Amino acid sequence: MWVGRIPMLAMTSVRPSHIHQDFLVSWGSVPLLASFCSLSLMAKSDSFFIRANLNCGGSTATGFNTYMENPIDLGAYVDALGKSVLRIHNIAVSFTDDRGTSVEITGAGDCAAQFWLFTQSQTAAVLPSNKACIASGTVIASRDNTSGNGIAARCYDQFDNLPQLWTNGYLIAVDTMYLGGQASELWEGDVYVSVTMECTVETMTQAAAMALALSQQ
Repeated sequence: MWVGRIPMLAMTSVRPSHIHQDFLVSWGSVPLLASFCSLSLMAKSDSFFIRANLNCGGSTATGFNTYMENPIDLGAYVDALGKSVLRIHNIAVSFTDDRGTSVEITGAGDCAAQFWLFTQSQTAAVLPSNKACIASGTVIASRDNTSGNGIAARCYDQFDNLPQLWTNGYLIAVDTMYLGGQASELWEGDVYVSVTMECTVETMTQAAAMALALSQQ
C-alpha cells in the first residue's frame, strides 16, 4: 500500500466533472473550493463491498407510486472528526421480486421502477441533479399478453442507465446514506432494488473531512 501525498499534478489535472462528483457543494467560497481540490488523501484500505436493498412497492398491498427509503449505516467506515471518509468506486444494481427473481407484470401493462442513493433523507422523488443524490436509475418494462401475469416482454433502462461508474470514485463523509425507491402499479407483487457498492476507506485532514461532511448534510 502506498501512503503519502498525492502529487499536485494529479489533483490539478482532474476534469471539472470529476470535481463536481466528489465535491458537489454550495460553499460560495472560491478559496475553500481551491483548498479542497488541493487536498492530499492519505492511507486507504483495500476495497470491500457494502450491500443494501429496499422494497420499492408496486403491489396493491404495499402501495405504488409512493417514495420508499431505507438508511444505510456507514458508522463503521466514516468518521469526519477522525478524518475517515468512504470512497464509492462503482455500484451494481438489480430490480427483482422478493426472491431475487424477475418481477412479473399483471396482464398487459407498462410498469416503471426507480432508485436513488442519497447523502440526505428524502420524503419524495427528486431530480438526479439534487446535491444529495449520489446515484440513480430507472427501469421500464411492458407486457402485451392480457391473460394472467408473466415476465416482461420488453425492458428499458436508457432513461437513466443503472450501472454507476466514476473515474475517481465518489467521496462520502456522512455516517448514513439513504437508499430510496419507487415503483408504479401493475407489477405482480413488490419490486425490490438491491445495490452492491465497491468501496474503500480513506483519510483526509480533519478540516477537509468536516467540510465535506457539512456539504453533504
